[in-house]
Amino acid sequence: MDRGGLVKALSSGLPSKLASDLADEFMVIRRDVASDVLGRAAPGKFVETVVQAMEALENNGQYRAQPEVDKYLRGVESRQSSLPDGLRVCAARLARAMYALRSKRNIVHKATVDPSGYDLRLLYAGAQWILAELISLSQGISGDEAGRLVAEVELPAGDLVEVIGDRRIVHADLGVREEVLVLLMSHHPEPISVVAIIKSLDRRSESGVRKAITALWKEKLVERPGSGEVVLTGPGLREAIRVANENVA
Repeated sequence: MDRGGLVKALSSGLPSKLASDLADEFMVIRRDVASDVLGRAAPGKFVETVVQAMEALENNGQYRAQPEVDKYLRGVESRQSSLPDGLRVCAARLARAMYALRSKRNIVHKATVDPSGYDLRLLYAGAQWILAELISLSQGISGDEAGRLVAEVELPAGDLVEVIGDRRIVHADLGVREEVLVLLMSHHPEPISVVAIIKSLDRRSESGVRKAITALWKEKLVERPGSGEVVLTGPGLREAIRVANENVA
């Protein structure tokens, strides 16, 4: 599932703008986790949009443009509401914890001591759980299946990668090395076979692609987890994200 698939899944139960906002804010959090970049406001925006989504579910699609986040989350658990307990109690408590972590651990603004990467990973896990709950309620599927849908959201490469059938086309004026990195990022964290890479990059020479993969392996930017397969390492993912960010229109 790509970003469009996530938006589609959420839109089955939420206004389209909220579905789009939730997907975008979630993917920024995911990108930050992958690249160990802190100091962004996406967790706070995500929680604000979650509150709007809960309001919309309570009020036939109506929600406030500027919700009172903490007041709503504190009050929804104790009052009469049409929301199921998974949202009214569990998601509300989780969202409050996320909002407090984002505000009290200096994730919003750069501080002398940056918050731990564990903070951001906890925020990411919370965002995954809440999205899975919203999808399961919207589509009437199990929580496990909704969780798998969320887990399938790929790291964003903007408009750089287009999926056509079983091939992926990288749209940018990149060298072979950078093109391989961006392609691998679009599959991350799943490994991809060298054969599949060559197939997607068939506008390049096969020997050039193989040389680029070998060079990336020597740089420890990719690893070979299985015969004929490669996957980005942590430094490789950060380098791929850097390349993608520099080339997103």
